[in-house]
Amino acid sequence: MQLKSIRVSNFRSIKDSGRIEVSRITALLGRNESGKSNLLRGLHSLNPLDGFKALDPIKNFPRDRRLEECTDLTDVVHSTWELDDEDKAELLEVLPRATAVTKVEIGRKYNGDHRYIVFPELTAIAFDEADIKSKIKKVAAGMRAKASDKNAIEAAADAFEAKASVTKVRETWATEFAAAAKAARTALATADAELTDAQEGLLDGLEELGVLIARDKEAQKNARNWAVGVMPKFFYLDDYPELDGHQDVAAYLHRKAHNQLTDADRNFEKLCKVAGLKPEKLQELQQKGDAEQRNQLANRASAVVTGEVKRLWKDRELKIRFNLDGNHFDTLISDPTATYDVEVNLNDRSRGFQWFFAFYVTFAADTDGGKVANAILLLDEPGLYLHAKSQGDLLKHFEDDFDNQILYSTHSPFMVPTHRLDSVRTVNIADKVGTTVTNNPTGDAKTLFPLQAALGYDLSQSLFVGPNNLVVEGVTDFWIISAVSSYLSDAGKTALSPDLTLTPAGGAQKVSYMVALLTSESLNVLVLLDLEKESEATKNELLKSKLVLEQNVVFVAEAFDPAPGEADIEDLLNPAVYESLIKESYKAELKGKNLQLNAKIPRIAKRVEKAFEDLGVPFHKTRPARLFLKKMASEPEKVLTADSVAKFDALFTVINGRLDKHVAKGRAPFGS
Repeated sequence: MQLKSIRVSNFRSIKDSGRIEVSRITALLGRNESGKSNLLRGLHSLNPLDGFKALDPIKNFPRDRRLEECTDLTDVVHSTWELDDEDKAELLEVLPRATAVTKVEIGRKYNGDHRYIVFPELTAIAFDEADIKSKIKKVAAGMRAKASDKNAIEAAADAFEAKASVTKVRETWATEFAAAAKAARTALATADAELTDAQEGLLDGLEELGVLIARDKEAQKNARNWAVGVMPKFFYLDDYPELDGHQDVAAYLHRKAHNQLTDADRNFEKLCKVAGLKPEKLQELQQKGDAEQRNQLANRASAVVTGEVKRLWKDRELKIRFNLDGNHFDTLISDPTATYDVEVNLNDRSRGFQWFFAFYVTFAADTDGGKVANAILLLDEPGLYLHAKSQGDLLKHFEDDFDNQILYSTHSPFMVPTHRLDSVRTVNIADKVGTTVTNNPTGDAKTLFPLQAALGYDLSQSLFVGPNNLVVEGVTDFWIISAVSSYLSDAGKTALSPDLTLTPAGGAQKVSYMVALLTSESLNVLVLLDLEKESEATKNELLKSKLVLEQNVVFVAEAFDPAPGEADIEDLLNPAVYESLIKESYKAELKGKNLQLNAKIPRIAKRVEKAFEDLGVPFHKTRPARLFLKKMASEPEKVLTADSVAKFDALFTVINGRLDKHVAKGRAPFGS
């Protein structure tokens, strides 16, 4: 069961967040005090680990509204979940007619009595009053025609017809009909009469309908209970767990025996679980005076945890050592590559490392058969105390080492997944509407700054790290090419060489500037240009400045056979597909308008641009490009048709060939 969307309303700063689409990892990006934490807390209330309970209106209802407006039935959270095959099979066991159900909607209100559950694809049981009455009449007529004792059977038939009459309340009819059908069958048996096969089939069908209706209410109740039972729990974390680097094992065991464990004690238990240690065993060996075996266990545990920390903590190489001194268990950290290999207790390390270590320990324990093994993690500003590079490592940790769905809030550029921009949601706040969330990156300058900074940082990294670079004109070219290349690579088809780093120049007019920056760092550069009037001028400028070789300039038109006079990246897509992307992404603006594309304009993006201009609607290529990315992630076959694959294959083949040729000749970036 996977969370697909959420909507939070009437909760603290949130009047109505709007529908928020959710991925496996979803980043909620917004400035301070925008309501990111409130979103996570509101969602957490739907199914918290510590049990479902009522919400306090005084604490949680928006403070700019009268408290009397809040009732037990005021909405707070609405969520949509997608069922996997195992879920569907389990659902069919309790609700057999749910064959078409693929999702469930679950929400909560302020009361803590229950959550509401809806299966939106579950249609009502067909109940045609006229048809039912007609079938009842035919069965009654059959009864009358078959009896030798006309008076007795006619009375039974009349009673059946009267009692089985349809009412608008289905459940009432089902109960009445069951009794009527039973009496009719008894009367037929007493009179030694039989209905025809056709009449018997009608009666059987009505009985089955009655049973289905009679049982459906309970079946739906069981289905709702099932949905709540399998819905993942939510685990909310807004600070790093307390983990003491100096632990008294004897004192811990004493508190455990008396059910007096602290949060720090529970986290110590998680550390022992991750390290493969048992405090009881360590204390037993201490009492026996078996220091050798005790130290062997500690050394083994140290090696296990050090290995994991080395894998996850990229800031610098660290060594973890668990030291046992009498009853005391110390977690010591050292820098083995430093000039002085000095061990420091965990308590004395930086706050950033303490956060990381505690996070790693507690979550490694809890997600490995622990209380959050199948939970959805709601992380409020994770890695806040980490260095920028370590924040990036933490994000990779989320992606590589967790099976859980994760929703996290951040205002840090280094926690923005620039490689998965479709998973970023922007959180905005305004006086009248409160906190709202958009599924596309929109908002004021402060809201978008982390995203802009992240993209800028990501771009700078691509500039000076990749030895081989393919410069494209704009960000939409970057998005489309990256998405298609990744898809084709996964499918075992021709993709861009993994040795190439894609670099968007930020517009055709900036291509020369970008190439100059790259070549100044002695990096190999290829350039991909749209084919238009200005393209030859750009190429000539690059060649005149001796920034690249002529063979290192590739035109989009080279993907076509024969080559057209003009072509953009968008022309590699099927025209019908691109037009559908336009209509879907501009659905609101185009409502009631007729989009007329002039086929005489050679490039489809220019055709669309002119059609929008005629309608007085501003057009930006980023919208359909973003929708293309989204559909490539969910239904690629619908937007990447066979003819498009062939064109991208041809283009990537040309680019890869040019790169191989350049590298093989050992050409210097400024060579001629």
